[in-house]
Formats: sequence, structure tokens, C-alpha cells
Amino acid sequence: MIEAQRRVRQSAIRMLAQEYSDASLTEMGVGEYDPSFVVTKLGARVNRALVAGVIDRMERRDGDSGPSYSGHIRDPTGNHVFNIAPFQDEMHAEAEELLARFESGDRFLMALVGKSRWFETEDGGVFTSLRVEQIAIIDKERYSRWLVEAAEATLRRIKAYDDSSGVEPSPDSLEGAGVPADLVSGMVQARSHYPEFDSENYKVGVLQALSIASGRSSMAEASPVSAPKTNETPEAREQPTVQAPIEPEGDISSTIISAIKSADGGEGAEYDAIILSCVQSGFSREEAEDALEGMRDVDGTIIEPRFGFFQVL
Repeated sequence: MIEAQRRVRQSAIRMLAQEYSDASLTEMGVGEYDPSFVVTKLGARVNRALVAGVIDRMERRDGDSGPSYSGHIRDPTGNHVFNIAPFQDEMHAEAEELLARFESGDRFLMALVGKSRWFETEDGGVFTSLRVEQIAIIDKERYSRWLVEAAEATLRRIKAYDDSSGVEPSPDSLEGAGVPADLVSGMVQARSHYPEFDSENYKVGVLQALSIASGRSSMAEASPVSAPKTNETPEAREQPTVQAPIEPEGDISSTIISAIKSADGGEGAEYDAIILSCVQSGFSREEAEDALEGMRDVDGTIIEPRFGFFQVL
């Protein structure tokens, strides 16, 4: 019985990028075989996710343990960040093929199954990503099917969240309010952790996903959507809008140096902590990654004494 339990895999949840990237509640498994979860605002407990979209970025980084790969795939609501680690050597040949296509200028549709991962900063910020287990290039038809499945799953969680409004966050109370049994545990955690929010923003993402799936919007060019204004009509809500960017604070090189100095405990500052600090200062992840590499490889103002950790010279 114990051996059978060890082999149980968590289901891959269909999820749009915004819901996953908005999450800040995590649960680390305590035992060797206990799964870990990212818990979203809508109560999804994500150990494994099936996501899809247009490839938006991909790069290889070489370290002492071997190469690692990271990238973004973009769906109608934002970017999923994915990683392939050095120890996943069985996936490296496939990753190299994808990287070559991306670097040639090709922008293609991808789907992947990944395990939830996160990085938590000292001030409590959570930066989520997915460690790839399976990855594939897909066609528009398969992407459309995934969009519909992800939209339906999101709508189900939105309804459960709305049904739980004003209800005590306990299993009995939530079940009595009509929350499906498989969502109760996550909803208890979400309601206890996150402040109240308007689920309308997620509904707009669903509308955009369904619009793309039906062919009314471009799959490759659709922009992530932002929350609608309260006086918008349903027709206007179907149109994609771009969320206003945060104005960057200072120049990116100074931001990187400050981030490294504040996070360096003697062995260097971790890569994800530096990137997150830049993003929180208003720079894009792409700008931060490019600047970090330039400061290391061109300017020589920082060094990488061990893979994934940086120090100021």
C-alpha cells in the first residue's frame, strides 16, 4: 500500500498564466513522497500544471553541473515561466532543438506539463515557475482545445470562489455553499490567506482565451488582459487591453548591484532574487536577464562564482 501511494501522481491542472503568477501561498511537502503545492487565489492546489501558449523567450545557461534552460510561454493572460534543470539530462536534446528554433526567429505554439516551483524572497514575495516534465510543439487546433479546457476549469474555480463569498472558510461551510469537494481544501487555504478580491479580472482572461480559441483573436499577437473598468460594456470587455507598466526606478545596472549587495550573505545573491528585485522595480524580466548577463560577460562588474549566484566585484 505504501509503495502504491508513492507512485500516485497529482493531476495536471489546466491553468491560465495570470492565476498561477498571482499566487503567493505555497505548501511544502513534509515527507519524502509528500507533494508540494502552489495555492492560487481561486483555491487551486497546483502540484502539476498543463499549460500552453506562444514561446516568448528561451535561453541556455551553462554551469558546473551542466546546462539549464529557461523560458516563457505566453497565453492570453500573461507568461508562464518554465525551467529545465541540469539533472534533467534526458530532456536536454529536446531543449536544444526548441532553443535552436527560437533563436532562428521562429515563434511557435508549445504545451508543457510542469511541476510547481517557487522562489521566496526575504520580504515574503513569491516568484512562481514550472519545472518541465514533458514539452511539445503543438498546432493551433490543440492550442484551441487547451484554451477551452483551461477556460472551463478557470470558470469552475471562479464560480466556487464567488459561491464562497461571505462564508466561513471551513470545509463544512464551503461545502454547504456549493463549493465542489475537490476544491474545498484549497479554498479554505485561499480564503484564509488572500484578501478579498474581484474575480472579474479572471473572467476577462477567460473571455480572451475563448475569443482566441474561436478564431476571433490572433493566437500569436493577443496581449495579456487587465481588469475591466466598472463601467465597461460586455462587448468592450472582450477586447484585449494592456496593463499599464510600472515606471522603472533608476537604471537597471544600479538596481542589479543593489539587489546583489542586499541579498549576498557571503556566497553570492541568487539569480531569481536579483531578477525579482528588478521586476519589482518596474523593469521587465527580459531586461533584467539581459542586463545581468551583460554585466557579467561584457562589463565585468559582477561575477558568477558558482552557478546561479552573483557577486559584485
